[in-house]
This record gives sequence, C-alpha cells and structure tokens, in this order.
Amino acid sequence: MAKMRAAQITHPGGVFEIVEREIPLPGAGQLRIKVQACGICHSDSLVKEGHWPGLQYPRVPGHEVVGTVDAVGAGLTQWKAGQRAGVGWHGGHCGHCNECRNGNFFGCSVALQITGISFDGGYADYIVAPAIAVASVPEDLTAVEAAPLMCAGITTYNALRNTAARPGDVVAILGLGGLGHLGVQYAVKMGFKTVAIARGKDKEPLAKKLGAWSYIDSQTQDPAAELQKLGGAKVILATVTAGDAMSATQGGLGINGTLVVIGAAQSMQISPLVLITGRRSVKGWYSGTAIDSQETLAFSVLSGVRSMNEVFPLEKVAEAYERMMSGKARFRVVLTMD
Repeated sequence: MAKMRAAQITHPGGVFEIVEREIPLPGAGQLRIKVQACGICHSDSLVKEGHWPGLQYPRVPGHEVVGTVDAVGAGLTQWKAGQRAGVGWHGGHCGHCNECRNGNFFGCSVALQITGISFDGGYADYIVAPAIAVASVPEDLTAVEAAPLMCAGITTYNALRNTAARPGDVVAILGLGGLGHLGVQYAVKMGFKTVAIARGKDKEPLAKKLGAWSYIDSQTQDPAAELQKLGGAKVILATVTAGDAMSATQGGLGINGTLVVIGAAQSMQISPLVLITGRRSVKGWYSGTAIDSQETLAFSVLSGVRSMNEVFPLEKVAEAYERMMSGKARFRVVLTMD
C-alpha cells in the first residue's frame, strides 16, 4: 500500500510525531484530498493539549486545509479528481435534526464533526473528509494564500457580514493579530468606516496599511471613549483572547450596537447598564460551513483581501506550531506538503 506522512499527537500534552501511514480510502459521501497547504490555528491546541472532551488519539490536527481532490467516494457526482478543494473547522452535520432543519448546521445535535478533532486533519499529505464539509477553492488563490482563509478568514468575514452594519457605519476591529489583520481588511472592503484597536502606537502603521480609517491605541487611550467621539460603533468585532480588553470596549458601542466575540477568551465582564441604556448586545459567532468558506474565498479574490503568512514545511511542524502559539507570527503560520 502507498504511504503518506502525517504529523500526529498520541496523547494530551504530547509532541508532534511525523509518521508514515497508509493513504486512506474515502468512504461513501467522502472525498480524499491531496493536501498542499494547511494553516496552523490556535484552536489546534485543543488537540495537542487534550482540551477537547472525548478526543480520541492518535489524532492529526489541522482545519485550514487546501489541496486537490484525489479520490471520490461512492454516491458523489458533483466532485471529480483534480478539483481544488478546502476543508475548514466545520467538518460535517447530519442534515436532519431540528437544528440542521432550521439551518443552524453548526448546532447539529446528532452528527456535528470538527475537522482535525472528530477525524484526522490536514497536517498530512492526504485527508479524507465528508463532501458536505468541502469547499471549492478558486484558481486565483494559491494554496498558501487560501489555507488561513478556511478558518481565520471565514470567521472574521462571516461574522461581519452577519451583523446589522451597513456601508458607512463605524465598525471597530479589536486586535491586529491573526484574526484581526483579516478583520480590518474585510471591514474596509465591505465599506465600513473601519477603526482598528490594538495595544501600542507601533501598530498604527500596519492598521493604516490595511486600510483602517482610524486607529486607537488601547495602551494610551480609552477605546470606549474614543469610539463614542466617532458616534459609537455599530459593531465591535473582538478578535483578541483577553476578556479584559473586550470588556473595555463595550462602552464604545452606539445605540443598538453589538459586540461580536470571535476570540476565545476565558471570561469577560459585561455591564447590564451599558446594554440596557443603549439597547446594546453581546453575541458570539461560529465560523461557518463549507458554503461560507467558499463565499469567503470568492470575496477575498474579488476584493484583494489576503492573509499575511509565515510558511514552514511539514517536517518543521513543531517549530511552526510554537511560532504560532508564541504570538510572534506575522500573522498566520502555514504548513506546506511539497
């Protein structure tokens, strides 16, 4: 049998082991994808450190996967070998439970799957995934360009386009990291009056380069007060993982404004008075399904939004993972298989 390389974790807190495995065969309704690039996401720590309940080991992480269809399982007619394809965080759903029937596929109560958690992910030469979880990847994006958009991209773009913000509204992006640098770009391209919020004056040139209309240095300025000077934000997209930083912005929301949380902070403080007096709200946003990924990629091509990436070969997966987790990467880390 032909072999492939895979970077696996064998137990919680373990190290990456690059092993040889047999190339898997796709079952009915599944596709096998020859991986060209896979982004490393902070959420991959759920596998490495064992924080996901019931996780079975060994497990290959990775949910920012881009490559080409290599084999098509029984029952599929819309895919063929050679097509470009990508797989994101959302790895499938049943389609018939009440949540799925209501279109809330992310809340599937029967067969919700997460790529790289429920089944092996993209830190490998090949991945087998349910066709329902696979997005078509446009030719205009390289594999390295497209990979981070399968999670960081879809999460920011999909969150913004599902708010009540309209072109011309003040929209603030909290954080200028792996999510935030994409959030600023998407907000600008959607026509929002985009305000970037980050720590330090040194981040301002990057914010302006990405197209931000205004910049707030949270180290020397009160983000809430500064946003109110601008009339209040219709939306604040919180991409950071610090609850105190999120909490500090809520007073900057305008009337009927929404703080949208996509950064996985442990906790945050919310003022009921702030919410009540301005009919403001706080909500979270889940990344999205395959069609959302596909539309994210299409919009990125149309508008010129691109992730800023550092690229490592699969053999350096441990170094690449540590680079991402250290927070020093500018701004996403991508593994390549060739």
